[in-house]
Amino acid sequence: MEKYDLLEPDRYYHIYNQGNDGINLFQNEDNYLFFLQKFEKYISPVAKIYSYALMPNHFHFLVLIKSDSNEKLASQAFANLFNSYAKAYNKQQKRSGSLFRRKFRRKRINNQNQLINTVLYIHNNPVKHGYCEHTVQYPWTSYHDVISKDDTFIQRSRVLELFEDRNNFIYCHKTD
Repeated sequence: MEKYDLLEPDRYYHIYNQGNDGINLFQNEDNYLFFLQKFEKYISPVAKIYSYALMPNHFHFLVLIKSDSNEKLASQAFANLFNSYAKAYNKQQKRSGSLFRRKFRRKRINNQNQLINTVLYIHNNPVKHGYCEHTVQYPWTSYHDVISKDDTFIQRSRVLELFEDRNNFIYCHKTD
């Protein structure tokens, strides 16, 4: 049986999961947007969001569990997100059954270097999987939220602080 890190307050976690049996979780732009809306609704009350990437059959998030949250609240928020999205997706796609793998994976981030590398890993994941050649080309990551000035649920200023400034953030994401 696989051991999972508890979602403890004031701790960073790399959260990820994929479609059951590798099926696609997102079929169209509306699916991506709906998932992000649900993510903000369910996860923002229990965690600060530092980065994300949504690929057709899997996703990654980097979150900081809020100090006034706890394992039960945080885990329930993620369960609510996945259940809500799966119900809507299954209805839209006229399918039934489990959409996600049983348990979402989570890895605790233990230091600032690991935190920075996880942001880079998440934003470059679409490049790694061949969805694009450069991070800036892929629309479903928080990379764009961080470099823009638009409203976002991403912890933009804190992410930029990790990389010292916006220019260094952009430079560090270059995959050439």
